[in-house]
Amino acid sequence: MSFLNFFIGYLSPVHSLLTIKWRGKFIGEDHLGNKYFEGKPRKGYKLNRRWVSFKKDQEASNVPPEWHGWLHHQTNIVPNAEDPSFRKEWQKPHISNKTGTIAAYRPKGHVLNGGQRAKASGDYEAWSPNQDI
Repeated sequence: MSFLNFFIGYLSPVHSLLTIKWRGKFIGEDHLGNKYFEGKPRKGYKLNRRWVSFKKDQEASNVPPEWHGWLHHQTNIVPNAEDPSFRKEWQKPHISNKTGTIAAYRPKGHVLNGGQRAKASGDYEAWSPNQDI
């Protein structure tokens, strides 16, 4: 390991910026502002390296489906918003995963929605230790 790699560190923001600048070729940007890059394959691999530089949160669900396919080599077609075949009118816009946030889906009867649900025909009476067997 060279002194420069030791000094900068593999996970530091400076190292990320230098990797993008020196080894990455800018491919495109999505509607969220995420930027996508491609570089030469690592030693022993055949496919080019592809990665994303997130504009906001580094969350995998912030990558739209079209770009996810490109990142994982499912397609070599770079998504292009100007292309009429890019998004169909019936497709809903991409939204990131809301699990763990205030915007998360909570069905009726969920504890955080008051915990009350409609009775079902198969409801049961919960056993308690004070009841006779």
